[in-house]
Amino acid sequence: MRTILITGQGGSGRTTVAAATALDAARAGTRTLVLSADRTDGLGAALATATGPEPVRVAPHLTAWRPDAAAGFREDLVAFQERAASVLDLLGAGRLDAEELTPLPGAEELALLRALRDAALSEAYDLLVVDLPPAPQALALLGLPEELRRYLRRLLPPERQAARALRPVLGRLAGVPMPAEWLYETAARWDVELAAVAAIVEDPGTSVRLVAEPGPAGADHIRLARVGLALRALPVDLLIANRVLPQGTHDTWLAGLVAQQRKALEEWQEQGEARPVRGVGHLGRDPRGLDDLAALGVPGTGDAPARVVWPVTDNLADEGVLVWHIPLPGAIRDELDLIRRGDELVVTAGQFRRIVPLPSALRRCTVDGAALREGSLRIRFAPDPQLWPRTR
Repeated sequence: MRTILITGQGGSGRTTVAAATALDAARAGTRTLVLSADRTDGLGAALATATGPEPVRVAPHLTAWRPDAAAGFREDLVAFQERAASVLDLLGAGRLDAEELTPLPGAEELALLRALRDAALSEAYDLLVVDLPPAPQALALLGLPEELRRYLRRLLPPERQAARALRPVLGRLAGVPMPAEWLYETAARWDVELAAVAAIVEDPGTSVRLVAEPGPAGADHIRLARVGLALRALPVDLLIANRVLPQGTHDTWLAGLVAQQRKALEEWQEQGEARPVRGVGHLGRDPRGLDDLAALGVPGTGDAPARVVWPVTDNLADEGVLVWHIPLPGAIRDELDLIRRGDELVVTAGQFRRIVPLPSALRRCTVDGAALREGSLRIRFAPDPQLWPRTR
C-alpha cells in the first residue's frame, strides 16, 4: 500500500493539495482514502463535501475521513477507569462520566494515528493521503509511536512480568490490590497498537510530500522540515511550490511577487532543497469542489522513493574506526549535538531530537569524534579493546 504524508509550511494550502492529490489518484482508479485531523472541516470545504467521524464517499474510489478526537478520548478514558476501578476506589477517587470529558491537547493527532492504523489494516484502500499539521507539529506526531514505545519499555519492562505469580502474595502482604497485571496488559496492548502505526510510517511505500509557497518564509520552513524528516529517516518524494502566480503580469505589485517566487523556485532547484520541485498554479480564488481541485494539476502519486539509510562504513584497516553516516541535508553545524547513552545515541539537530539505538557493531565501540560534511553527519567509533573480539 502507498501512503503519502503531506505537510510543510503553515497556511500554504496543504489540505487543498492533499485533497487534490487524493482526487487525482481516485480518478485513475486507485482506491483512495484522504485523512485529516483538523477541528475545522477544511478538507470538507476543499472537497465541497462535509467530512466527519465516519468515512464518507466523495467520488468514485475516493473516501474522506476526519476522525472524532473527542469520541476516542472519551472511550479510552472510560475504559481506563473501568480497569483501574479497584485502585480508584481505594483512593476514594470520583469517576468521570463520558459526557463531561473533553479532549486534551494532542487528542486530534492521536486520533489521526489511530485512524491511519485502522485504515491500513482494513485493506480497503490502495492509497492513503494524510493531511498532516505544519512540519514541526507533523514531525512530533510521526515520532510519537517510536518515543511512546521507548517510554513504555523503560517504565514497564516486559521482563518484569516474570514475577506475576508473586503479585497475589504481595497484594495480601501489602493489604492493597496490586494493579500490575492489568497495567502490564494495557502496556502490551498499547505497544502493539503503536508498533502498527510505526510500521506504516517506516514502510517502504510511505513518503512525505512537502508543500510551501515559494518565497523567503517558505524556504525557511522547507529547510527546517528537511532536517527533521532526515532525522526521522523519512524520504521526501516531492516539494510542491503552491499558489504560483502566472508569469508576464503587468501589474507592478504582482510583478514583484512573481519575481520573488521565480527566484525561490530557482534556488530550490539549484540547491536541491527537495527534488523534484513541482509548481501548482494559483487559481485566483480558494479552490472549492472537485472541478477546482482537478484544475490545479497536482503531480500524480508516482512511485515511493527509496528509503533513507544510515550506513556504517568499515575504516578499521586504514584509520582504526567505524564511521556511521547520518544524512542531514540542510543541517547547521552549530545546531548539532550528540550524546551517547549506553546503547543509544541522542541526536539533536536544531529544534528536533531523536534517540536512536546504536547498530550492534557500534555498541562495542566508543565515540571517537564527529563531523558534518556535505550534508552528512559522520560519527567515528573506535573499538573498545575490552569488548571488541581480539584476533591473533
